[in-house]
Amino acid sequence: MKQDMPPPATLLAERLERFEHEADVHALAEATIAAILNGGGFGWVKPPKASVVEQYFKGVALVPERELIVGRMDGVIYGAIQLVRPSRNNEAQAFAATLMHHFVAPYARGHGLARLMLLCAEDQALKLGYQVLNLDVRETQTGAISLYEACGFTRWGTHPAYARVKGATVAGHFYYKKLSK
Repeated sequence: MKQDMPPPATLLAERLERFEHEADVHALAEATIAAILNGGGFGWVKPPKASVVEQYFKGVALVPERELIVGRMDGVIYGAIQLVRPSRNNEAQAFAATLMHHFVAPYARGHGLARLMLLCAEDQALKLGYQVLNLDVRETQTGAISLYEACGFTRWGTHPAYARVKGATVAGHFYYKKLSK
């Protein structure tokens, strides 16, 4: 894989409870837009304005059922993943959380940041008492699929009409992982 950035001196994945520095929300919006333009499977097919993405992430940080985990290289945010807890009234599935919107800006890939954020999200899920993690991914996201399978996620199904991207219907895969302490 071509790396567009020099190797970082530091890699860090951390839970972000609020944006203390405007530079962080700007960097996260820039990385998000770059990932969307690269087909990053964030849900958006066409990137919205940076201000819309910034408001989205500021909102995510306020939602009690969501944990925003960001990945930093040399202090700058280049990716994120969200750990989503089930709603309080969902007692039957209260043991399982979901991972969503996992991405790294295309120019920052190849340094291990995606794996680091995934492991941080798993650790956070364990700390919160979850026993299972669920996630889904477009079949076109081969790098993410390889990462999830290498990290012990089990594919349990495929939806043949999972998403519409640029006028084409694409399949998606569903995964789970049993967590243990």
